[in-house]
Amino acid sequence: MREVTIRLDEPPEVVNAGFAIHGLNGPDGPFRLPDLWQFHLYQYEADLHVDGSLHRIKPGRVSLIPAGTDVEYHHRGRSEHLYVHLRPSPGGTPHTLPLIQDTGPVGPVLAQMFWQAITTVADSPAQAAAEVWAALWRTVRLQSKEPGSNEHPAVAAAFAFIEQRLPRSVKVPEVAAAVGVSPNHLTTLVKDATGSTLVAYIRHRRMVRAEHLLRESTLSIPAIAASVGIPDLQTFNKACHREFGASPRTVRDSARR
Repeated sequence: MREVTIRLDEPPEVVNAGFAIHGLNGPDGPFRLPDLWQFHLYQYEADLHVDGSLHRIKPGRVSLIPAGTDVEYHHRGRSEHLYVHLRPSPGGTPHTLPLIQDTGPVGPVLAQMFWQAITTVADSPAQAAAEVWAALWRTVRLQSKEPGSNEHPAVAAAFAFIEQRLPRSVKVPEVAAAVGVSPNHLTTLVKDATGSTLVAYIRHRRMVRAEHLLRESTLSIPAIAASVGIPDLQTFNKACHREFGASPRTVRDSARR
């Protein structure tokens, strides 16, 4: 499997983004973008030749192709994909990833980011760049070989789902359904990734957010408790003692000494 290396310390320059249809008039000929990277999200099957090497396109796969690369698609009829043409940041830490890979449960999130970039690139290039930057980070982490980054895609998707719903009730079956795996399988994956249960992870993330608000904001303690999904003050107080060894008031006061 061919790999590519990209730097993401700063947002990329998004030159173009859109929705493309190919395969209507036979195979596309070979082509290259001399100065731009190609970032594609696919929903069809085809063959992709990159500098002479063959890669299989399947629904839900994403590809990242460096500038100046010879590319040729062999479509099997009408084929639709989302694309971004970009210039990555020239400096920063290099990140290595497969040229093409499955997105798994992260696919719908990536699709939403692509569409946001497509709909904003003309009127708000900065917003489009932010969306593409986030999508690139998610793509890098799908199967990255960097230390500590071999996280299963379902775990990453579950953690993102949880962060969006911390102010509300979050149940394990709900999280599992959102990322497309069984509750038991997700529990095992999270245990392998964190050494903790999914319930404990949710509880910890609530308290991390609560600690930040206690230390950095002037929100009332009841408002903070409600904002992290623990509206009962007695329960919130017990959770603070369990996580920090102190009451919410003590945590707040310790930050102001």
